[in-house]
Amino acid sequence: MLTPQVLLRADMAWKSLLTSSSLPTSLPFASSQPVPLPFPMSHGTTTLAFLFQGGVLAAADTRSSCSGLVACPASQKILPIHSHLVGTTSGTSADCALWKRILSRELRLYQLRHGRRLSTSGAAKLLSHMLHPFKGTELCVAATLCGWDGGELFYVCSDGTRLQGKLFSVGSGSPYAYSILDQGVQWGLTVAEATSIAREAVFRATYRDAYSGNCVDIYHITSKGWTRRSVDRDVWASLLKLLPPRPDSATSSR
Repeated sequence: MLTPQVLLRADMAWKSLLTSSSLPTSLPFASSQPVPLPFPMSHGTTTLAFLFQGGVLAAADTRSSCSGLVACPASQKILPIHSHLVGTTSGTSADCALWKRILSRELRLYQLRHGRRLSTSGAAKLLSHMLHPFKGTELCVAATLCGWDGGELFYVCSDGTRLQGKLFSVGSGSPYAYSILDQGVQWGLTVAEATSIAREAVFRATYRDAYSGNCVDIYHITSKGWTRRSVDRDVWASLLKLLPPRPDSATSSR
């Protein structure tokens, strides 16, 4: 029979076991000590998106780089979120893929609960609020949400920044892409003209930026949803058509 004295002795024995030197006094937590990276995570990319009369056009290169090396030549940097929304991603590939899945899940749950899709503005605000608690950490996500609610573009960063605009280019190759976009993008462009400008902007960036390259991915978003326009497999062949011809060596030596 369990008397109060027996229960008291058992309780004291249990406490002495927990405080014995054979067990650690505190459990380690993964968040208590940051794990140093084995090498500097140098990475870059070129992504862009802009509005025109035919909808929203998004383009990106497909090279994933890490510490000066090409980690993957066929990385998909434009990620579909739902039928009328895609996001261009810049930053750490794993972080971008994870938060794309989280955002897709939350938008799908919203659609099931309310019977309608959340607007692009609402999706950008939701993503910004989810990312803000990670400000100051090593999380690296920079996304441009391209949706069709009459046409909207939002830039969202991992520190919680949220900007609305008509033209965005993000990544290490963005200064070179802007040089083409600023002089070529207009509201009255046709789909073919907008696709050509987006392709050339990424081409120019891959020529100057070592972290950008390989293929070019292009998405077109309209009221009917998104469509994948093209994936240019041979960037350098297209670059040779765009770059001015070099003078002949014999002519230049005279």
